[in-house]
Amino acid sequence: MRKKKFFIYVNAPITITFVLLCILALALDKLTAGRSTVLVFSTYGSSWLSPMTYVRLIGHVFGHGGIQHLNSNMLYILLLGPILEEKYHDRLITVILTTALVTGVAHNILQPNTMMVGASGVVFAFILLSSITGKEKGIPITLILVAALWLGQEIYNGITTADNISQITHIIGGISGAALGLFFKNNK
Repeated sequence: MRKKKFFIYVNAPITITFVLLCILALALDKLTAGRSTVLVFSTYGSSWLSPMTYVRLIGHVFGHGGIQHLNSNMLYILLLGPILEEKYHDRLITVILTTALVTGVAHNILQPNTMMVGASGVVFAFILLSSITGKEKGIPITLILVAALWLGQEIYNGITTADNISQITHIIGGISGAALGLFFKNNK
């Protein structure tokens, strides 16, 4: 009887690459005293004529406000990412990039005077995307329930809490994930 060897393997390369890029962005933030985050890894109202505005529309999902912010987002990404990557394969890159772009544009239009960093929009896209399971076409009841509970909480937080968290980004990120999931599901 042969013993099975224990080994470590890469089970979700897109997810792992995303997490590593976020860690690298935070390390660069510390090495540059925040300059790299302002230049590349955040988004805020700036001239639409500047090429860096477009870089930041995607780059903001890699930047984070500190280790706790990074850890909370990456735990969700690492929990949900491998499951979604197994199901959606390379289309998960589309989910990440589309969510980054849509949340970045929305933020720059709705809150141009504040700087936004973080992968929370991607986290909420992953949460709603993960609730779209099964082989049947249409809208699964799990998506409706998750969206109702989550949307209610985000609206409540937006009304009752004065913090630096962009609930609108969470909502738009979740809508992006749900919309892309339904699109993928209904266009196999």
